[in-house]
Amino acid sequence: MTRHRKNCTSVSSNCNLKLFILSFGLIAVSAFFLPAVNSTTTNNMASNTVQPVSDANPSVIPTATAGELERLKEEEARLSAMLATIRQQKLSVLRSRPLTIGVIGFGRFGQFMGEKFTKYANVIGTSRSDYTKIANDMGAKYIPLSDLESFVMEDDLDIIIVAVSIVSFEDTVKDLVPHLKKRMKMKGADSCPLIVDVLSVKEHARNVLLKHLPEECDILCAHPMFGPDSAKHGWQGQTFVYERTRIDKLLLDPSKDRSFHHRLSQTDNSDSENEFLDEKGVSHGVHENSEAHVMGMDRMERFLSIWEEEGCNMISMSCKEHDEFTANSQFITHLMGRILGAQKLKPTPIDTKGFQSVLKLVETTNADSFDLFYGLYKFNRNSMDIIVKLREAMDDVVNKLLEKEGKSDAGLEWNTKSCL
Repeated sequence: MTRHRKNCTSVSSNCNLKLFILSFGLIAVSAFFLPAVNSTTTNNMASNTVQPVSDANPSVIPTATAGELERLKEEEARLSAMLATIRQQKLSVLRSRPLTIGVIGFGRFGQFMGEKFTKYANVIGTSRSDYTKIANDMGAKYIPLSDLESFVMEDDLDIIIVAVSIVSFEDTVKDLVPHLKKRMKMKGADSCPLIVDVLSVKEHARNVLLKHLPEECDILCAHPMFGPDSAKHGWQGQTFVYERTRIDKLLLDPSKDRSFHHRLSQTDNSDSENEFLDEKGVSHGVHENSEAHVMGMDRMERFLSIWEEEGCNMISMSCKEHDEFTANSQFITHLMGRILGAQKLKPTPIDTKGFQSVLKLVETTNADSFDLFYGLYKFNRNSMDIIVKLREAMDDVVNKLLEKEGKSDAGLEWNTKSCL
């Protein structure tokens, strides 16, 4: 940090120019807060415009006959009533046999999830700090993390959510494994709970769980793309990303989610004796019709249904795809927020809407722990590419400004004494 400050002092004018560009280059990132109408939206609107019927446009549907709109409204009402009935049936199924969900890491985010879960399930929290009163107030049970064995050995424990920080995730999973093995030894191999992670990076979480957990443990990798601040008024419309990773010792193919699952070994050897092809060439796993497979899938669907019932936008996606997308969205948002936060930006009496969005970005990203930001960087292999591209883009923009002033050697000075 000291070396960087000395460099900035030696070329203060260029550094100030760079920080200026960083601030107002945030217009792109501020789209995170302010919706915009782009050319795609305009084109879609244009394509939906009703066109007159003509010989040149024979594909246009003719004008509806009298009474057609009324008939369509009646059909819409019928389907709406049917949907409402199905939703009530889903809720009845969920509540007829409530899940028991354990949450390791019952801090702010763990409590945020646990409070919602109590509407549908029995909740047990555990953490280093004592959250007994908070758990009791929301109708949950609390067991100290120092007694992790009692937590894991709870009767009817269906699901364990590991809701700790990215940097402590692997150590937590390692600590969990001996107790899971003891549970299976005492209660049977089929007693292992579904293990769910909710990290902001998914390939790292997936690899850790597959590496350390007993193969009898089903795995769901998930990322609620919201938290206590962004969803303080409810989960309606919030995005929930998930990958069904393993059920009944079978690794599931995320590219074929919701279809038949094929057997994958740790080395991706597709010639396993536990899979076969049907007459149409579709790959099947031998466990598909087993009771363990059916029960595992049912348990996973019940858990996902909780998020769905709370109004989340459910997106099935591979962990690899998730990390590629979040590096270009979540990580760069946090990176810019941290950079601008270091400038100690403050509101003024004449703030533009754009600058207010910049301040909001700084506030929300810096409210999260630095461990979260570090985890987004360290455990997403795409993050360094984003930093390099940002630096190249900054160099390009600033060099163009300096060249406009006739400073032909500006590029050399800028690139060798950059403050970023």
